[in-house]
Amino acid sequence: MAIQRTGLDVRRHGASFTPTADARAKARAGSGWYALLARTGLVAKGLSFGIVGFLAAKLAVGHGGKATSREGALQTIAHHSYGKVLLILLACGFAAYALWRFVQALVEHEDPGDGAKGDVKKWGKRAGYVGRGLIYAGLSVSAVKILVGSGQSSQNHRAHKTAAVILSWPAGTWIVGAIGVLILGAGLWNLYRGLSRTFEDRWRSGEMSHTARTWGGRVGVLGHLARAVVFSLIGIFVVKAALDYNPRDAIGIDGALQKLAHASYGPYLLGVTAVGLVCYGIFCLVDARYRDVSAA
Repeated sequence: MAIQRTGLDVRRHGASFTPTADARAKARAGSGWYALLARTGLVAKGLSFGIVGFLAAKLAVGHGGKATSREGALQTIAHHSYGKVLLILLACGFAAYALWRFVQALVEHEDPGDGAKGDVKKWGKRAGYVGRGLIYAGLSVSAVKILVGSGQSSQNHRAHKTAAVILSWPAGTWIVGAIGVLILGAGLWNLYRGLSRTFEDRWRSGEMSHTARTWGGRVGVLGHLARAVVFSLIGIFVVKAALDYNPRDAIGIDGALQKLAHASYGPYLLGVTAVGLVCYGIFCLVDARYRDVSAA
């Protein structure tokens, strides 16, 4: 009744809920279109990592797969009879994930009483949400380009090109090095999340069966460890590109998997990492089902 009176008071004064206010309310409750964006996006994220892991696993056992990025995986599935339908669904899913993160950035607020520290934390989180949103917006665009027949270069090639451009800037070496350190930090963060299992803190555990909790936790650990390996390799080689002033040292996900394939015991290392990436894809599906997506 109190909520109804509030709504009547708002209308009585000639005001209405703004899009920002609506987004904030949905985000705080983790409901409605906000929850739909989050869960749809997490499903698309899981499928994309699962496909990359599956292709890498096929390569590791000699069945014609390949070490590729998620954009490369999208190109691969485009050649199958069901490819265009799946690409459309993935493009929509990536767009949903991007919108979810952008809304998170919009509604993020500092902890009460934290003062300047709260502001720093708030803007740091917002930057992280926007960054992840841009990555998935880019994936959505890549999927659409593949659908309309526009060629897509490999992630490795784009890493080389981007590194070359930045290295030509004043202080470009420092910028590339800083990017590499940030990516390496993402790898270490995935290692920490996997070993500490802090990802389980976001689950609505009361709704999960014992089996879902047990196996969801296991695939989450393996998935985060695999991501830690991939991101750490990318970060190390981007830092190497800065130190050696050689943009061709910079790599993407496809390059990281290729490094594993060509290392000593390559098929084994690649196979274990590939299984981990598939596990991460399964973890994202569990996350989509049980995650508490409320911004509160």
